[in-house]
Amino acid sequence: MSSLGNFVKNIRDKMRLDAGINGDAQRIEQLAWMLFLKVYDSKENDWEFDDDNYISIIPENCRWRNWAKDDKKGNAMTGDTLLDFVNNTLFPTLKNLEIDSDTPIKKSIVKTTFEDANQYMKDGVLLRQVLNIIDELQLDDYKECHAFGEIYESILRELQSAGSSGEFYTPRAVTDFMAKMTEPQIGLKMADFACGTGGFLTSWLKELEPKIKNTSDRTEYEHSIYGVEKKQFPYMLCITNMLLHGMDIPNIYHDNSLTKQVLNYTEEDKFDIILMNPPYGGKETSGIKNNFPSDLASSETADLFMSVIMYRLKKNGRAAVILPDGFLFGTDNAKAAIKKKLLSDFNLHTVIRMPHSVFAPYTSITTNILFFDNTQPTTYTWFYRLDMPDGYKNFSKTKPMKYEHFAPAVEWWHNRQEIFIDGFDKSKKYPVQELIDRNYNIDLCGYPHEEEEILPPKELIQQYQEKRASLNADIDRILEQITDVLGINFTEE
Repeated sequence: MSSLGNFVKNIRDKMRLDAGINGDAQRIEQLAWMLFLKVYDSKENDWEFDDDNYISIIPENCRWRNWAKDDKKGNAMTGDTLLDFVNNTLFPTLKNLEIDSDTPIKKSIVKTTFEDANQYMKDGVLLRQVLNIIDELQLDDYKECHAFGEIYESILRELQSAGSSGEFYTPRAVTDFMAKMTEPQIGLKMADFACGTGGFLTSWLKELEPKIKNTSDRTEYEHSIYGVEKKQFPYMLCITNMLLHGMDIPNIYHDNSLTKQVLNYTEEDKFDIILMNPPYGGKETSGIKNNFPSDLASSETADLFMSVIMYRLKKNGRAAVILPDGFLFGTDNAKAAIKKKLLSDFNLHTVIRMPHSVFAPYTSITTNILFFDNTQPTTYTWFYRLDMPDGYKNFSKTKPMKYEHFAPAVEWWHNRQEIFIDGFDKSKKYPVQELIDRNYNIDLCGYPHEEEEILPPKELIQQYQEKRASLNADIDRILEQITDVLGINFTEE
């Protein structure tokens, strides 16, 4: 097989010649459904070997082996014939597969993967050339399959700079750090309710796999993850990712986690571990708020997901969640209520402040990792500022954040001390009452020497809106205290 770099480069070069592909996001989406069918076909080979009675949900003429494979004898479809088959037979067939509640997950994922998939290529000869490159992958070979896992990760990493698609990819250094700090163990069930391409799921599995000791452990491992993704494109990428990681029954659902009434969750809906980077900056329909208690009904998606997480974390469960600075300093009614619940019902033991540009070039918004568990109310919270590594002014596509950049945080994690540098707190432990007295503004141990950064207009507006909402909430609170002291009741006038 070609080297990792050559595989991606060859695909990119072919697709750039096609008039139907417009930009990296469409190129990756085009590649995604082809890779899914190739990986799925390889899985079906295994399933057929294990079960003589196995019947594919895909009609024979639409199985990868029967239309995409080139037998090198001049029989492979190409040109207009291939385009006609893909556009008018393959896609309609897979989009309209009949499934019901009794259809096994490993079969139903074919339809859910293709429900909103798109075929962009317009040159059937170039399409044939791309299919041939993909078909060279020998996914039945363990070493080659493992090597392709790295190729696939590099494809997902490209999402970070592919316009709005970057929201679906969390840097692997971050997901690996969060998975490691939550201490995966065999028998625990981990969830991500907005799983994107599956980064947290794969980091969890990577940490868990070395702990497999027997067949029982292997079974627990294969059933240890649960994911939900609202958007079809990352859902497709995630399903393929899970199949590549040996998940024959990927417990991943194409759905919106915010459409359920949070008060209706039962013990069966809860998980031992929750790892998430909730979508932020987005808005949901007004009806979504009705699924949450009135005091928690925010219009910000990240706030809503925090409530979902709190209602779905098992007793003694652990969570690690990425949230923007706006969540920390925000004191509007909903954010204050969410943080009040977090501190009173859960143990928010650690907040890691991450340096800017971790998610560059997709977004410049600064983010934080909140670690908490469902063991007891918070008594105190540690804040730790992770500084930019030496030699870095910004993270970028060519200089991304690496796991070793978390080394100072890992060392501090296991030997916690308050750190005071140049007149500013780098690490400090705050009693919960102090956080409450700040009206739940927990913007602490921040970056004192942060250079002013020119944000894109959308992010600048969002930041101003969050700060204005926080300031307005503070003003309203202070005015209410003053009018109470003066005995003024404006509602009577």
